[in-house]
Amino acid sequence: MGQLLPCPGGTACHYPRLVAGLLYLQHAYGLSDEAVLARWVENPYFQHFTGEVFFQHRSPIHPSSLSRWRGRIGEEGVEWLLTKTIEAGRAAGAVTPRSLAEIAVDTTVMEKAIAHPTDSRLYERARRSLVALASKAGITLRQNYNRKAPRLAAQAGRHAHARQFRRMRQVLRTLKGYTGRVLRDIGRKLGAVTEEGLRTRIEQRIALVTRLLRQTPKSKDKIYALHEPEVDCISKGKARVRYEFGCKVNIATTLTGGFVVGMRSMPGNPYDGHTLPEALQQVETLTGSCPSLAVVDRGYRGHGAHGTTVLVSGTRRGLTPRLRKLLRRRSAIEPEIGHMKTDGRLARCALKGTIGDALYAVLCGCGHNIRKILAHLRALLLALLSSLIHAIAQPDHLPITARAA
Repeated sequence: MGQLLPCPGGTACHYPRLVAGLLYLQHAYGLSDEAVLARWVENPYFQHFTGEVFFQHRSPIHPSSLSRWRGRIGEEGVEWLLTKTIEAGRAAGAVTPRSLAEIAVDTTVMEKAIAHPTDSRLYERARRSLVALASKAGITLRQNYNRKAPRLAAQAGRHAHARQFRRMRQVLRTLKGYTGRVLRDIGRKLGAVTEEGLRTRIEQRIALVTRLLRQTPKSKDKIYALHEPEVDCISKGKARVRYEFGCKVNIATTLTGGFVVGMRSMPGNPYDGHTLPEALQQVETLTGSCPSLAVVDRGYRGHGAHGTTVLVSGTRRGLTPRLRKLLRRRSAIEPEIGHMKTDGRLARCALKGTIGDALYAVLCGCGHNIRKILAHLRALLLALLSSLIHAIAQPDHLPITARAA
């Protein structure tokens, strides 16, 4: 992929090319941190890709090193990795300068690695975490409800399944009361905790649980997971899945080929049209040229982008036949997103926080480009083999001019 990734920080660290190659391979083949290292040990092609000269029989790094490296690289570093895949696509012929001038932009939801949020689950998890912190800090609670609360949480699910919603709401009120009692009891006895770090953790958890207990069904910035409070509830109008819990991701691909030239997470569930100028700016930064045409769906109406011709689906007046043809190509980005979710790892983000969403989204784009380059090289190889076989199969008794014809 060209240059080596600069070594972050000033500490002793592993080879940057190894880590960059592992991140590429991980998202190209949809592997976890542990799986990509296990595959690396048994696959000589993986080892050659990451810069090894001799075959290695043991893992070069621990899987946790990849997590630390992602934190060191940051969002700017993974965008640099995406730029290198675009340059490799140019060198291989998988993407041309002309194709980079015409792009399609769309958004999708990258779901978070959380359980489906229900009030009973959230109240029970909040109570359990508070009891665990109190036990660690040596706080003696008046009552921890370790026996009653789990039974109530299971009972709420049974009432909901039987469509007995009045009983379900009554159980939820009781469960919420248990969590509130534990919260207030810890708040009264918090002054006895002398360890500063543990006291800070308890205060942060108290603030988070207080926010959980005060939220209503129509509150903004609701909490859907205690370990991921930044998760958004996004409705994309799908018949099979009404709501998705995660982060919105903006994707820009070439109209011909579906090569990813821009990818960025958008926390806070912004309006699609408001994300278009930022997406076009990222494409210009990564490719070195501003796209002349961007094709989008109707969710981008009122985008306010300048410097690039934007075609919105449904536009019929004033379009040349070529523009109409390009507008019909807009839906080609949908299967590319589907491949990123099934073949790559875009369907479920396993990294923590908004920074984890940003890194994960861009790395999924890197993996998609790697698969595109490999598919292009395989097609070239098959075409070469086919031409050789066809040349060998020609009869030798024909004149040279006839064989050339």
